[in-house]
Amino acid sequence: MSEDVHYEEKVASPRTTALFAGLSAVFILLLTLQLQQGGPGFQRGILIVLVLFFVFSTLNYRILNLRITSESLRLQFGVFSWTVPLENVAGVELDSLPWLMRNGGAGVHFMMIRSRYRVSFNVLEFPRVVISLREKVGPVVDVSFTTRNPEEVMMHIEQGADDTIET
Repeated sequence: MSEDVHYEEKVASPRTTALFAGLSAVFILLLTLQLQQGGPGFQRGILIVLVLFFVFSTLNYRILNLRITSESLRLQFGVFSWTVPLENVAGVELDSLPWLMRNGGAGVHFMMIRSRYRVSFNVLEFPRVVISLREKVGPVVDVSFTTRNPEEVMMHIEQGADDTIET
């Protein structure tokens, strides 16, 4: 695979990090209170799972890495990554979502939008681009992701994809 990088971006999100760090702190506090009061073990177990989840999220979702080469778009959020071969791009556009879907979470999500199943790599502050795929990857037909430079990203994807791309 060729490594001729056409575009790279690291999207850091202070709001996303603050959200996960705040939730971590809340559940650590609740766990500490639960341990001091000696309540039921199942509550402790649930709180431990929530603490671990939000601490992991705080560390994992700090920076979204985007890389576009002549062959693919690669998205990486900590331990999670997704690669879209540019030959599988059917269309690319700015993502427009209802307010709740747009601001309802950060990280990697799988969701149904307008009867289309999508994977979304997103943070809270910046706009999103959505790519429609020529061929599904499992149930996924769209891939969306956050970028500070949507027009530039769309230009690089369009240039790398086939001439038959729909925009």
